[in-house]
Amino acid sequence: MRHSLPEPLSFVRASAAFSAGRGTPRAFLEQCLAAVKRHDKSIQAFVTLDARAARKAADAATRRYKTGRPLSPVDGCPIAVKDIIATADMPTQMNSPIYKGWRPKSDAAAVAALRQAGAVIVGKTVTTEFAIGRSGPTKNPWDTTRTPGGSSSGSAAAVACGMVPAALGTQTQGSVLRPAAYCGVVGFKPTHGALHTGGIHLLSATSDHLGVIAATVEDAWQVAAQISIGTASPGVGFLAGATETPPVAHQPRKLIRLFTRGWTETDADTRAAFDAFIDRVKSRGIDVTSRDEDAEAAELEAHFEKELDGHLDLIAYEMRWPFEDYLARYGPKMVGPRIRELLERARALTPRDYEARLATRHRLQRAAAALLARCGGFITLACSGPAPRGLAQTGSRTFPSYASWLGLPAFSLPLLEVNGLPVGVQLIGRAGADSTLCATAQWMTTTARLASA
Repeated sequence: MRHSLPEPLSFVRASAAFSAGRGTPRAFLEQCLAAVKRHDKSIQAFVTLDARAARKAADAATRRYKTGRPLSPVDGCPIAVKDIIATADMPTQMNSPIYKGWRPKSDAAAVAALRQAGAVIVGKTVTTEFAIGRSGPTKNPWDTTRTPGGSSSGSAAAVACGMVPAALGTQTQGSVLRPAAYCGVVGFKPTHGALHTGGIHLLSATSDHLGVIAATVEDAWQVAAQISIGTASPGVGFLAGATETPPVAHQPRKLIRLFTRGWTETDADTRAAFDAFIDRVKSRGIDVTSRDEDAEAAELEAHFEKELDGHLDLIAYEMRWPFEDYLARYGPKMVGPRIRELLERARALTPRDYEARLATRHRLQRAAAALLARCGGFITLACSGPAPRGLAQTGSRTFPSYASWLGLPAFSLPLLEVNGLPVGVQLIGRAGADSTLCATAQWMTTTARLASA
């Protein structure tokens, strides 16, 4: 069933009026809760909703705005939390029977930081099993016969419906950018390690990223920035450029278009829409080159094609704990087939194999850094086309997997429409240059017209 959706709600735009007495965080929350009531019976984005606690937090934020003392730019912002991220006041169930009803004793670092900044934690959103296995019940708000993408399924759907202006997600391969792309909202995956992952049930310590799905680039950035300001990431520090205000929009001089094997998965309409979009970008005076004109880009893509499958080896090998223990303790019926397949893959790998995959990643990170040093970023698709029909599979993760593999910051921007459905444009930047990439994303969303086919 096709839905007609309003523009997602931006807290950044609404909060600008709060201090002047035009609107309040409580009124904004009620707008979000009305959208939950209107849409969630059919969309099923939430696992748990705590409207009572959310109203209490929004009332406290309203009092602070009235006295001119909001705690932060996200004070009063309704935020949903993916259900692999710990919350002390709500269950964290991972879409797994093993964790049914489980209640953590503390918030994850990111949730704690957001609460300290005054954010209103509304509830927990649907995830695939442990963010990699069996899908949940969430449907795509644009067409309920289609997947919303995964594994941050509920987070993307909730933002797209206006249930919240922002939600936390995680990404091992494509689990923030892909659902954002399918649901027509913004996805932001910072540089690996830039945001504290304490209290998140991780799959792969060297691949997992905490990210944000939001109505706008500004909303995504401010949520990520407040997490970073509130809790430094161990051994890494802070999100580059994390301040009270988002980076100013900036037009890049040059972008490098990546094709990768994802291009072979796209349909003709998606190809035409993206080609037309690239032409629009060029018409703004930006130099967009690709493997066809740039030998270094061609060489990097050739290495990507040869080595990409090694990323799944890394993920599988790093999943052995705790998933082997789950399998031994609870049996195969309690652990989905996808997870069992990855454990089988891991058993075939030796310690030397794992070290070789790490070495390959380091080599490609250096090659990507050299290429990114002479441009404003890579530009490509965030997904291979509109969301596929059916809910059992969450779509191809090929396009967003490269930035995850190399730990690079990336945005999915809702700038394409193909046959009436959203398709995301992906921007990838230099490791640690998150604010620079955000400035480009700001320019892209405020300047580039929607390309359609």
